[in-house]
Amino acid sequence: MLYGSALRDDLVRAGTTPLVGIHDMYSASLAARHFDGFFVSGFGFAASHYGLPDIGFIAWPDMVAFVERLRLAFPRHHLLVDIDDGYGDPEVACHVVQRLARAGASGVILEDQMRPRRCGHADGKLVLPLSEYLDKLAQVLDSRGDLVVVARTDATEPDDILRRAKALAKTDADLVLVDGVRSVEWIRRIRTAVGDKPLLFNQIAGGKSPRLSLTELAELGVDAAIYSTPCLFAAHTAIDAALTELIRADGRLPATDGPDAVGVRTATALLEKNISRRHGP
Repeated sequence: MLYGSALRDDLVRAGTTPLVGIHDMYSASLAARHFDGFFVSGFGFAASHYGLPDIGFIAWPDMVAFVERLRLAFPRHHLLVDIDDGYGDPEVACHVVQRLARAGASGVILEDQMRPRRCGHADGKLVLPLSEYLDKLAQVLDSRGDLVVVARTDATEPDDILRRAKALAKTDADLVLVDGVRSVEWIRRIRTAVGDKPLLFNQIAGGKSPRLSLTELAELGVDAAIYSTPCLFAAHTAIDAALTELIRADGRLPATDGPDAVGVRTATALLEKNISRRHGP
C-alpha cells in the first residue's frame, strides 16, 4: 500500500482532515475507534517513552520502532510522524525518512529549529538560517519516496514567519505548518502567504494557538489539523483521578459491572483487535 498517496487523497477532500495525537499503543487502540488518522506526536512520545519533556531527547531508532509497531497493528490508518529537526544533519534526516517509509509511515513533519530544540508552543525557540533549512528539506524531499512531507517553521518574528512560509510554499513539500500561530488573523495571513499550498495547523491544549473547530479551520482554508496531546492529557487526568479514588476507597478497586466500566476483559478485547493475523488480507 502507498501510505503517502492514501493520505494525499484524504487531504484533497473538502474540509479539514484531522490527525489525532497518540503517545503509545494503548492510546492508539482507543483513538482508532474514532479517527482514521494518527499524529505520532513528539511531545507525547517523549513523555510516554522517556518520561521527559519535548526538548530534543528522542532517539530516532526509538521512533522508527514505535512506527513499526503502530503500522502492524493499524494497517489502514494514516501515520503522520513528528521527526523534529530530523535528529541532526541532513544525512541523518534522510536516513530516518527512508527508514520510516519502509516502516509504513504516511508522512513526516520536518521543522526548522536548531538545537536545543523544544515543543513548538514553548518559549525560547531558535531557528536555523532559512537557506540551511531549505537545503535539509530539499535532501529529505529527494529521499522520501511516497511519503508526505510537511515543511514546518517555528519562526516567531512576524516578518520572518511570512518570509519563511512563502519560501516553504515554493518547495515540493506537500504542506506547510507554521507552529505556535497565535490568532485567527495570523492564520489568514499565513493562508494568503502560502498561496495554493496546503496548510497544516497544530492544536495543543494550553498552547499558544486559539482553540478552533474543524468547521472554523475549514472556513479559514486549513487543509489538515494535528492534535498533539488529547490522549496524553486525558490519560493524565483519568489516571490521577483513579489513583486518588483508590486511596479514598482504602485500596478497594472499583466495580466493573457498569456499562462504562473498564476491566481486564474490556481491555483485552480492545487489544486483541491489534493482533496482525486478525486484519485479513
